[in-house]
Amino acid sequence: MQKRYDRTMRACFASYIVQAVINNFAPLLFVTFHDSFGIPLSKITLLVTFNFLLQLVIDAASVKFLDRIGYRAAAVLANACSAAGLVLLTVLPGATADPFAGLLIAVSICALGGGLLEVVISPIVEACPSDGKERAMSMLHSFYCWGHVAVVLISTLFFAAFGLARWRIMALIWAALPLIVSLMFLNVPIEGLLGEGERGMSLRELACSKVFWLMFAAMLCSGASEQSVSQWASVLAEKGLGVSKALGDLTGPMLFAICMGTARLLYGKFGDRIPLKKFMLGSCALCVFAYLLIGFAPVPALGLIGCGICGFSVGIFWPGTVSLASAAMRRGGTALFCLLALAGDLGCSAGPTLAGMVSSAAGDNIRAGILAAVVFPVLLMLCVLRQRKMR
Repeated sequence: MQKRYDRTMRACFASYIVQAVINNFAPLLFVTFHDSFGIPLSKITLLVTFNFLLQLVIDAASVKFLDRIGYRAAAVLANACSAAGLVLLTVLPGATADPFAGLLIAVSICALGGGLLEVVISPIVEACPSDGKERAMSMLHSFYCWGHVAVVLISTLFFAAFGLARWRIMALIWAALPLIVSLMFLNVPIEGLLGEGERGMSLRELACSKVFWLMFAAMLCSGASEQSVSQWASVLAEKGLGVSKALGDLTGPMLFAICMGTARLLYGKFGDRIPLKKFMLGSCALCVFAYLLIGFAPVPALGLIGCGICGFSVGIFWPGTVSLASAAMRRGGTALFCLLALAGDLGCSAGPTLAGMVSSAAGDNIRAGILAAVVFPVLLMLCVLRQRKMR
């Protein structure tokens, strides 16, 4: 029976690669947009903020409409929007009176696709008949990391071979992936999270659940623990390796993504040999060590090593927290997954924001900011320990 769902899992894995394309391809072209269309970099960087805010809105709104349209329709729509956004990225900036407005429209459609993917793919995987749901969830999230590496590496090699002037061709190549995945979802078997006649928990029921708020806090800490260091990975690479900013932008984030993907892949393969909660607690301890290493490293190279260790340690945080919450609240339904995605995205904003604020207050001392953010893996450890004692 499980073999029937192999195609479903492949479509879900490919969707997380699509999400990596959506989040990481456009930032590679920010300087190109500045040079080609004369858009100030201050306005271009707003695209990242807008993309993030729109995905937060989608996370919250999905609670109301995702069950109504169904998982299949949402998955097809998400991938179709991702493909359309990438195609429009090549057309609208040059076709509109204001190139920035064209970029904003294209990025908005991409963000709609990426936001929907974030809330619909995890429940599809969770609903697939499987004896190792925690391992499947970890494997799913590893594909985002490999997608991130592939986007940066393949795009960089393409630009080196054919020049940045042909960036539109690369965008169209990437657009083919979500188009193919949207067609895959038309025919794969998809199950619901709840059995026939069962009713998922309402927002009121979730809001009254202590376990839910504990998992919400854990999810927020997961996103914050990951992004507090990930956002500074390029700077750590520049200082640790003594390379240019351009090379640092590639080396640091790729090291972090590879280490994070490796942790998720390893748990996806061998997770049946170690309980999830023990693995998460060990990862929390390792994450705290990595933060301290970055903060107190006597030489910059050790800080870069700490960045890699941090990437490995946070790998299980997001998928592991989703699995713990799903197991603890089996009637949580779609609303649970949507709200967990919302919490994770809030954490992805809160972590770098805290690190940046403390860094600025300490005279632009990045180490001080990262040391302050160590509170997030510590709090996550406390959440996991508390969850072990609750039904």
